[in-house]
Amino acid sequence: MNYLEFEKPLAEIEGKAEELRAMARADEGMDVTAEAAGLDQKAKAMLVDLYKKLTPWQKCQVARHPDRPHCKDYIEALFSEYTPLAGDRNFADDHAVMGGLARLGDTPVVVIGHEKGHDTKTRIERNFGMARPEGYRKAIRLMDLADRFNLPVITLVDTPGAYPGKGAEERGQSEAIARATEKCLQIGVPLISAVIGEGGSGGAVAFATANRVVMLEHSIYSVISPEGCASILWKDAEKMREAAEALRLTAQDLSKLGVIDRIVSEPVGGAQRDRATTIASVGKTLETLLADLKAKSRDDLVKERRSKFLQIGQTGLAA
Repeated sequence: MNYLEFEKPLAEIEGKAEELRAMARADEGMDVTAEAAGLDQKAKAMLVDLYKKLTPWQKCQVARHPDRPHCKDYIEALFSEYTPLAGDRNFADDHAVMGGLARLGDTPVVVIGHEKGHDTKTRIERNFGMARPEGYRKAIRLMDLADRFNLPVITLVDTPGAYPGKGAEERGQSEAIARATEKCLQIGVPLISAVIGEGGSGGAVAFATANRVVMLEHSIYSVISPEGCASILWKDAEKMREAAEALRLTAQDLSKLGVIDRIVSEPVGGAQRDRATTIASVGKTLETLLADLKAKSRDDLVKERRSKFLQIGQTGLAA
């Protein structure tokens, strides 16, 4: 288990329980059952208490936890007959964005998502989930395909933001993001987006301009990272805690503001502590929302989606 900064007291208790069990394994005559069980109970109570009152900055840490399930994990667990499609037919294939044809339950869909990778090698290969222009153009191609064959689109958002490198800017990063956002608003099929970790800036909006947007309980969604906001406003990245408070980036805040439609609960301790349960909860939510949207006409889906995002600004102004 990788422990976060605020989980250090918990790490100490769970470490002591494991030490006792290790001693018992080395000395078969030693009985530590009662002591270890007592420490387990204390750790369980502490975990509940810690996650009951997370600050926005702590939620940022949980959303970025390296052990959280990523896009690839969701696709492998929830979707059958997944056939990946690669490339933007223009420049290259962007490994930070994965997508293709699949089935969610019995429904054929197109699934698209950001993939961060799970170890050093795959994180570098996936560019830590930061897409380049070709990634967004690949997503546009997949959404066009979905629209042509009347297939619902499911997007899984987990990115710190679009890649800001020189090459990406030279190849039209902002234009690609704008075109992807525009395509989200144009397609006449159900579009459902789930923020499963980080929803960073336009890089997330390009996938999340959907009929229904859901967020995991401890995920985040914001116009800029807390560190970036602090650097701009206070010239000090260490003020990220204050920035996280000001950005209103938690699922709970965004639900109140009307930016998202539903919050998917996570197990106590976050998605990283029970990946299978988290993935199953997201899958159940996606299936429920998809069943509701399938009954709507193409025109209604487009009108409803456009109206939803026009009203978000009005909600924000009122708040």
